[in-house]
Amino acid sequence: MGQNKNLKPKLENSNFNSKIGFILASVGSAVGMGNIWMFPYRLGSYGGAAFLIPYFLFVILFGIVGLSGEFGLGRLTGTGPIGSYDYAMKTRGKKGGAFFGAIPLFGSLGIAIGYAIIVGWVLRTIWGSLSGSLFTTDSAEYFSQMTGAFGSVPWHFAVIALTVIILLGGVLQGIEKVNKIMMPTFFILFLIIAVRVAFLPGSIEGYQYLLVPKWEFLLKPMTWIMAMGQAFFSLSITGSGMIIYGSYLSKKEDIPFSAGMTAFLDTCAALLSGFAIIPAVFAFGMDPKSGPPLMFITLPKVFSQMPMGKLFATLFFISVLFAGITSLVNMFEVCAEAAQKKLKLRRTPAVLLVGALVFAVGVFIEYEPYMGAWMDAITVYVVPFGALLGAIMIYWVLGTQKINQELNLGRKKPIGKVFNFFGKYVYIILAAAVFILGIVYGGIG
Repeated sequence: MGQNKNLKPKLENSNFNSKIGFILASVGSAVGMGNIWMFPYRLGSYGGAAFLIPYFLFVILFGIVGLSGEFGLGRLTGTGPIGSYDYAMKTRGKKGGAFFGAIPLFGSLGIAIGYAIIVGWVLRTIWGSLSGSLFTTDSAEYFSQMTGAFGSVPWHFAVIALTVIILLGGVLQGIEKVNKIMMPTFFILFLIIAVRVAFLPGSIEGYQYLLVPKWEFLLKPMTWIMAMGQAFFSLSITGSGMIIYGSYLSKKEDIPFSAGMTAFLDTCAALLSGFAIIPAVFAFGMDPKSGPPLMFITLPKVFSQMPMGKLFATLFFISVLFAGITSLVNMFEVCAEAAQKKLKLRRTPAVLLVGALVFAVGVFIEYEPYMGAWMDAITVYVVPFGALLGAIMIYWVLGTQKINQELNLGRKKPIGKVFNFFGKYVYIILAAAVFILGIVYGGIG
């Protein structure tokens, strides 16, 4: 393990200072737009409470096996996907691991490019809420203005600049410290909104939409497919981002426990989002459809009709901003670490390079149809393939014996043969299914 000792000081990145800091950073990476605009709609559309049965099963499996594997590989190698995949291949006497590792790295960069645009929309919407322009203009028109070609450049740039500033603080003072503030605040703000929404006349229809079980949906394959895709992408299993966070983790920490807590808190965020959004939408007779229209067109109309709607709109979009920034921090970090290692850059130039690249590409796809096509290509083809590669590298190329040794560090009770079976066979098969079915259905995450 001399590689670990030599690599980390050279990269100037430090380590997580505490278990809670690591977990909150991982939750920050996982909680994103999919929790907020996709999960509530899918929960209601695919059987209400019945949808939770397959969803919880997939979250448990992907959380314990998938996240643990990525965290473990990162901590074992002390580096990101390029170095980790290269290490795994070399344990078999093979070359080419760095090439395979570049695929999920590109996936993280690709998501960051599109995601920064969306978070820029969120920031602009916060300003619209504070200034009142969000409520004096039709929300569809407001959305159209900010999603046109070069329609949100300063807001887009501000989001990237904020992410870069956070990362320049390193792991301990940047990533960990910010997530310790932003993630608890996210949960508190959403909880406040959910409580307020519960008192709206007509909100009961939203709870019925979300929670009344339609058991017949459990017999429909699409319910299971969508639950699988939602769980997989919600946990930010990409074959890259969680590997880099694992590389900054102490050998004393219990990885499976941290993975389980990350999955649990991510699921809490998704459920809380549902309770904050859907009942309000139904209270005012709006369409609960998913995606950007829900967040940027439907919800502003809802808030405009609520007592103290300006305040709650501001709180809502600030919480969404926090979720978006913490996810971007992870995406930028995995790319910056690669730039440090492969281009021999110090941390500051590496982070600035990533920020400049994300903005330089993203500014030309701010037009919503272009951004949508970009994100579809990345999330349907690149990211799931990268995640599948990661699963293969961890449980087949590196092998269960070596990953088990890493995962057993910091644990009182060693993981056993059942974990190995699910990692080597069940998880691999499901990761392949996510990739293939995503192509067949044009995206399931």
